[in-house]
Amino acid sequence: MSNAPTRSHGRKAIRPTLQPRELMTPTPELHGVWQARIITLFPQAFPGVLGESLTGKALQDGLWQLHTTDLRRFGVGKHRNVDDTPAGGGAGMVLRPDVLGAAIEATMQGSGGNWPLIYLSPRGRPMDQALMQSLARCDGVTLLCGRFEGVDERVLEHYGILEISLGDFVMTGGEIAAQALIDATVRLLPGVLGNQASTEEESFSSGLLEHPQYTRPAEWKGREIPEVLMSGHHGKVAEWRRQMSEEITKARRPDLWEKHVAARDD
Repeated sequence: MSNAPTRSHGRKAIRPTLQPRELMTPTPELHGVWQARIITLFPQAFPGVLGESLTGKALQDGLWQLHTTDLRRFGVGKHRNVDDTPAGGGAGMVLRPDVLGAAIEATMQGSGGNWPLIYLSPRGRPMDQALMQSLARCDGVTLLCGRFEGVDERVLEHYGILEISLGDFVMTGGEIAAQALIDATVRLLPGVLGNQASTEEESFSSGLLEHPQYTRPAEWKGREIPEVLMSGHHGKVAEWRRQMSEEITKARRPDLWEKHVAARDD
C-alpha cells in the first residue's frame, strides 16, 4: 500500500444527508461558497430562470450554489402525505409539522455560521434592497416554499423562521418568490456582475429610484437623448441623474421619498 498523501479536495465540502446522492455530480458542494437551499414540493422548478444570464453563469462558475430538498420524500404513509386539514376547520390544507421538521433538519445539516431559515409568506417582511444586501453577507440561506394554506405555526415558532414577502398579494406557492429573492441576492455577491459600480448606482442603493437611461441612436421617433448626457461633463451628468432620481421617487414612491428626506435631514 502506498504511503503517499492523498490529494486535497480543495473547495469541495462534505455534508451529511438523509437523501441518497449520485456518485458523480456536475456540481459538487463547494466550501465557503454562498448557498441557497430550497425546500419545495417542486424541485424541478429550480434553477429555472436562475440558470440563465448572469446568475446562471455565476452558478456554473461556482460563485454560488443551489441545492433543493424534495418535501415529498419526507411525507408520511403510503402516499407520502405532506399536508392535512386545518385544526378548527376551514378550507384548504396545511403542511404538516412532522414532515416539515424532518425536511428542515435534513436540509440544514452542515449550515454553520450566519445562515437564516426563511419562509416565503405574504404576511412576512417585504423584500427590499437592504434585506438582499444583508442576505448577500450571509454564508447562505435556506428557503421554505409553502403551498396550500401555509405551514403549521409551530414549525415557524420552533425553528425561529424568518417570514419574508414578495408583496401584498397571494400566490399559489413560494417558488417564484424564492427565485426572486435568490436572483436579487446573488447579483450582489462578489464577482457576479463584474462591475461593482453597477450595484452602487442602481435603484434603491441610495434610497431613490433610478434615473432614466438612454443609449444609441441619439434620435429615435423624434425623441432625442437629453443634451446634458451628450456633453461629456461628468459633474453635470451626475447632477442631472441625481435630480431625475429625486423627481421620479417623489412622484412615484412618496413612501421612499419621505424616508429619503428624513435620512437626509438627520
